[in-house]
Amino acid sequence: MTEAAATTAQAWTALTDVADWPRWTTSMSAVQPLDGARLRPGDRYKIRQPRLPVLVWRVTEVSDGESFVWEARSPGVRTVGFHRLEADADRGTRITIGVEHTGPLAWLVGALTGARTRRYLALEAAGLKAASEDVAAGGAAGGATGGPA
Repeated sequence: MTEAAATTAQAWTALTDVADWPRWTTSMSAVQPLDGARLRPGDRYKIRQPRLPVLVWRVTEVSDGESFVWEARSPGVRTVGFHRLEADADRGTRITIGVEHTGPLAWLVGALTGARTRRYLALEAAGLKAASEDVAAGGAAGGATGGPA
């Protein structure tokens, strides 16, 4: 969980501009919307991350201004990623990002990529915090953070 000095609306603006994520997190080198730039159930995004296979993520749930969930499938594994924003009156917005692997090979994916996945999630949360605060300051959501992936 990460705290951003931005409203949930400002954080949502940064979060839902998925194609822009590589500008604010070094955990992603390319994001290609396959069904347009909106964020709706069924929309797909092809994501390239350093030292991980290219995956296509399909949006499964969207709760406007609050959260979205997507999934990627590969042989023997289904990976679900979630992104949640919660208003915090004292601090702005609480950001929670995570993934869960299921399927017969989930244990292997976790063993092989667990440390990298945790590092990438931390980079993404820090980047979203910075991008949200940039939106709050009147700028575009930009500036990669977190150092090399």
